[in-house]
Amino acid sequence: MTQIPTLSRRQALKLFTGAPLLPLAGGLSAASFLTACGGSSGTAAATPQPGPAQAATPTAASFSSMAAPALADAAAMATTSVASSLRVAYSNGSTQTYKLGYQPMFITGDQVPNLLGGTILAGGCFDIDGNPIIDKSVPGQERPFYSDCPDGMSLLQTIAGADKAKLGVKGNVVFAVVQFEYTTRDQAQASQYGRLLSPIAVLTLDQEPTTGKLTLARYSNVPTKPAYGLWITCGASLSPWNTHLSSEEYEPDAFAIANNSQFKAFITNLYGDANAVSDPVKANPYLYGHLPEVKVNPDGTGSVVKHFCLGRISHELVHVCPDQRTVLMGDDATNGGAFMFVADQSADLSSGTLYVAKATQTLGNGPGAFTLNWIKLGSATSAEIEQLAKTLKPTDIMDVATTNPNDPSFTKIRLSGKDNWVRLKPGMDKAAAFLETHRYAALVGGSMSFTKWEGTTVNAKDKVAYIAMSYIQASMIDGTTDIKVQGPRAGATYAMNLKTGQKDVSAMAIASDWVPVDMAPPAALVGEDLAAPDALGNLANADKVANPDNLKFSEKLRTLFIGEDSGMHVNNFLWAYNVDTRQLSRILSCPAGAESTGLQGVDDVNGWTYILSNFQHPADWETPLHDKIKSTLDPLIRANYKDRYGAAVGYITGLPQTTKA
Repeated sequence: MTQIPTLSRRQALKLFTGAPLLPLAGGLSAASFLTACGGSSGTAAATPQPGPAQAATPTAASFSSMAAPALADAAAMATTSVASSLRVAYSNGSTQTYKLGYQPMFITGDQVPNLLGGTILAGGCFDIDGNPIIDKSVPGQERPFYSDCPDGMSLLQTIAGADKAKLGVKGNVVFAVVQFEYTTRDQAQASQYGRLLSPIAVLTLDQEPTTGKLTLARYSNVPTKPAYGLWITCGASLSPWNTHLSSEEYEPDAFAIANNSQFKAFITNLYGDANAVSDPVKANPYLYGHLPEVKVNPDGTGSVVKHFCLGRISHELVHVCPDQRTVLMGDDATNGGAFMFVADQSADLSSGTLYVAKATQTLGNGPGAFTLNWIKLGSATSAEIEQLAKTLKPTDIMDVATTNPNDPSFTKIRLSGKDNWVRLKPGMDKAAAFLETHRYAALVGGSMSFTKWEGTTVNAKDKVAYIAMSYIQASMIDGTTDIKVQGPRAGATYAMNLKTGQKDVSAMAIASDWVPVDMAPPAALVGEDLAAPDALGNLANADKVANPDNLKFSEKLRTLFIGEDSGMHVNNFLWAYNVDTRQLSRILSCPAGAESTGLQGVDDVNGWTYILSNFQHPADWETPLHDKIKSTLDPLIRANYKDRYGAAVGYITGLPQTTKA
C-alpha cells in the first residue's frame, strides 16, 4: 500500500489461455506458472488457497472487496491504497487468490525521459507552439505550470515498426496516451480551471515480458496546433482501430462568450498573447467542444485531429461499438442529452449522422427508468462543420434570448439549468445541429433532461451499454423537463439494452445494430445518500458507489469497472461489478480529496491484463465533506504529492496473464 513499491512487491501474476470466460489454455501446474513469473512474497504475490491440480483450468474470476480506509490508518487515506484481491475458480473445484497492488508510472511534476533526449516535465502545460506556460503568480518563484489532473488514458495494442533501441526499451514496446484535464491552481492558490490548454502525451513503455511490469521509457507531448489546442479534456477511450479518443467537455457558450473570463484566459495562454482574445479567428468558441482523436506513431510521437461532426456538447468521452461505426456518448452537463453518432464508414469518424434520444419515463421511483427513441439531428462531414465553425457567428445560426421575448416565433428550452428562448435562422439546421447542439436538440424535441451523464462503456457479448449518471439532481428532479425522478444525489449507473433494426422518430432506419432502446440501473449500482454524515464525514454510503464517473467493461473478466468522482465520499473509490454474479467489490481507494480517473480495462497486451487507474487533484478539500479528516490528512498528502500539485498515473498489478508464457 506504499505509493512507490519495489518490483518484488508488485510482480504481476500469470494465468493460462483458452476457456470461455478467461482465455485459457491449460497445461501448466500452479507451481510451474508461479515459478515462471517469478512470484515472491509480498502484497502482490500469489497465495494458493489451495492451488489447482495439473489438469485444472480456470472457469471464473471475481474480485474481493477491500474495506474503506479509516483514520486509524491515515497513511492509507493519503495515498492510492489497494487491499483487494482476485479470486480464480478452477474446473476441479479449487480456487486461488491473488493479492493486488498499485504501480505508479510517474507523478505529474516529475522530470521524465524525453523522447527528444534529456528530460521533460510530466504533465507540463504548453502553448500552441509548444512553449512552456510559466506560473508567475509568486514573484521570485516562477516555474512552468504542470497539471495535477491526469484523466483519460489508453493503453494501445502493439504498433508495428517500433525500434526498441531508439526508444530505450529492453522488453516489449507498448504505447499509451494520457491526457491532463486541467490545472487546479497556481502557486498563489488562484483557480486555473479551464484557463490553460489541456496537454496530452504519448508514453513509450517498457513492458517486462516475464512480469508484465510497465516502466516509462520515453514521454512525448502531442502537438495540438492542428486541433486549435485542446479544451478541458476529460475521459477517453481506446478505439477498435487502436487510436485514443479524447474529449472536450463544458463547451463554451458562444452566445455568452464576451463575458467568459475563463475562455479569455484560455485563449491568452494558448497563444501566449493577451491580444488573441480580440482576434475572432483565434478566440472562436465554435472550435471547442468536439472530439479529438490521437494516432500514435511507431517512433513514439503522436498526432491529433479534431472531429467536428459528433456534436458540440459536453463530451465526457465516447465509446465506439464493435461495428466500428456506432458511437455512444456521455454528455456531462446540466440539461444534457443522450447522443449517438453513426459513422458513414467503419473506423472513420470524419463523417456520419448524429442523433439525440427522446426519453419516455417508465418508472419514477429512485433513479427511474426510461425507453429511448431517436431523433435524427443531421448528417455531415467533419470538414464542412469545421468550415462552418470558422465562418459563422452565433447570431448567423439562431436568435437566443434569456428572458421571455413574448414572441411566438421563439421556442422555450432549458440550457444549463436556465430558460432560453431560441429561434432558428432559415437554412441553418445543419450548423445548429453540429455547433449549437444542445439548443438545437432541445428545439427539435430531444430530452435535454439528464444531469451529469459521464462515462459510457459497452458489454459486447450481452449487447448492453452502461452509463454513469454521476449526480442525479437539477434537471432530473426539478420538474422542468420531460422526466422527473427522485434521485439519489449519489447517482447511479444505468444499463441500456442495444438492439438492431431500429428506426428513428421519422420512421427512417438507423444504420446500426447497437442502438440503445431503454435504460435502467441495476440495483447494486444505485448510490445511497446519508441523512447525516458518518464518522469520517461521508455524505453517501461508503459501501456503495457514489457519483460514478469513469466506466470500463472487461469482456474477459465479465466485470464493469467504476471510478468515482464524488463530492460525497471522503476518499473516492474504484469498484468492480461482476455482471453475472452481481457482486460489487471495492478494489482501490484514491487519496482523500482526489477523483478516480484514467480508467481502462485492457484484456490482453502481449498476454498481460491491465487495469489503468490514475487520480487527479489530491487534497481538493470540500466543506463539510472533509472537515473531520482534513487536519490529519492534509500534511500527509502534501508530502506525498508535491504539496498537492502532483498526481499519479499508474495501473493495478497482480492481474493474470492471458496467454501461455
